[in-house]
Amino acid sequence: MKTVIISIYLLLVSGRAISQDSTSIAHNQISKNYFSQVKQKTDKMDRRISKQSEEVLSRFIKQEQKLKRKLGKIDSLKANNLFTHSIDSLGSLKSRMKGKVVKYSSALSQASGDLYVDSLSNSIVFLKQTKGILEQSKGITDKLNGSLKSIDDLKDKLALTEQIKAYIRERKQMLKDQLSQYTGFSKDLQKMNKEAYYYTQQLKEYKEIFKDKKKAEQKAMELMKKIPAFNEFMQKHSQLASLFNIQGNGASAQSLEGLQTRNQVEQLIQQRLGSGPNAGAALSQQMSEARSKFDELKCKFPNLDNTGDMPDFKPKEMKTKSFLQRLEFGSNIQFQRSNKFFPTTSDLAGQVAYKFHKNGSAGLGLSYKLGMGTGFNNIQFSNQGMGIRSFMDWKIKGTIFLNGGYEQNYQPNYEWVPTNYVILASRVMQKWTQSGLVGVSKKYKINSRLKGNAMILFDFLYNQHYPHTDPIKFRVGYNF
Repeated sequence: MKTVIISIYLLLVSGRAISQDSTSIAHNQISKNYFSQVKQKTDKMDRRISKQSEEVLSRFIKQEQKLKRKLGKIDSLKANNLFTHSIDSLGSLKSRMKGKVVKYSSALSQASGDLYVDSLSNSIVFLKQTKGILEQSKGITDKLNGSLKSIDDLKDKLALTEQIKAYIRERKQMLKDQLSQYTGFSKDLQKMNKEAYYYTQQLKEYKEIFKDKKKAEQKAMELMKKIPAFNEFMQKHSQLASLFNIQGNGASAQSLEGLQTRNQVEQLIQQRLGSGPNAGAALSQQMSEARSKFDELKCKFPNLDNTGDMPDFKPKEMKTKSFLQRLEFGSNIQFQRSNKFFPTTSDLAGQVAYKFHKNGSAGLGLSYKLGMGTGFNNIQFSNQGMGIRSFMDWKIKGTIFLNGGYEQNYQPNYEWVPTNYVILASRVMQKWTQSGLVGVSKKYKINSRLKGNAMILFDFLYNQHYPHTDPIKFRVGYNF
């Protein structure tokens, strides 16, 4: 009996020690930089969505005022009834976005469906409510409260954007129904549809950028996940837990009111389609047709989460990307064999490309020519010049791209030229040579941030070079 009691005591002590160790790790290593980063990125996100929403609402107000004047020439009474209240509503939404947003209920705040914001908020709340994890100082407390307030304000703004999107979605459909009997309004309605679609996509872009974790945030989350109390807290207070009313360890659901059981669904199907094998076959066929239709729409518009946002035009996928998001940095390397004039050289290049289309990009680059000698028995590193590059690529199919470019290469000396060529070299050898390149490349994914590429190019100006160079260029590199 004593052995059992001692074993239980040791288990309890060791468990407590592990918990204390986890807490002490967090206490010592979760720095105030975490709260500073959270507040900084949250405030930036808040400013971005506020500015974007205000600009979109301003354009919608102008477009509705234009439609009101246009319809007023045909039917003034209907113009007043259709647009006056809506213009006021849009103005009210703009004022609320521009000013201090009225606090929403927790249910409405969760309408934004942003699990990352929810997790970030819960992690800050956990650190605030749990004693002994953070060092007790005014500086830490102020930063913690400041970051929590910023997150709460952002959640309110995100909830308001959902209300704006819902209002615009309903408004588009109403105007389409009411103005379909008139001619000359189709272009105006399509313009409003474009504004609504790009507004939704821009918000998605901002959310993706917001999810990018900085070093201090990653470290803090890794440390907190080692604390059992944190995992229990997240299970209890996350959006998914509140959705299914999961409490405690998340293992049981106290109430699932409003959710239909399988038997209820089967009874409903039998009432609609009858019973028997024919009903089952009909249901299976309808489900297959619906699934294929849904998959088709999902392939065309993978970023949409509501059919009301479906565009009636061909969207420009790069329109919502910022200038920096369109830039793609990379480097590549190319080798050139030795000849009687020059040693073996490797061209080490760095470049930056600008994506002007989802399938195409253009850019500039610089290269350095490193001489490596004439063979394994004569390895000697030397400076063999530099190059300036311009290039363009366009996707042909899948990961295959068509490439083209123009380059200027500078070779400042001729130390490797044999003595019997010195006179000839001083007369006709070119220090600057130009290349016109065309070829194909294959791009492949290395990881989430790094992409590799291999390209083969033909230089159709190689005959103008003296000394002659290889017409075929093979390069390998990566982009990030």
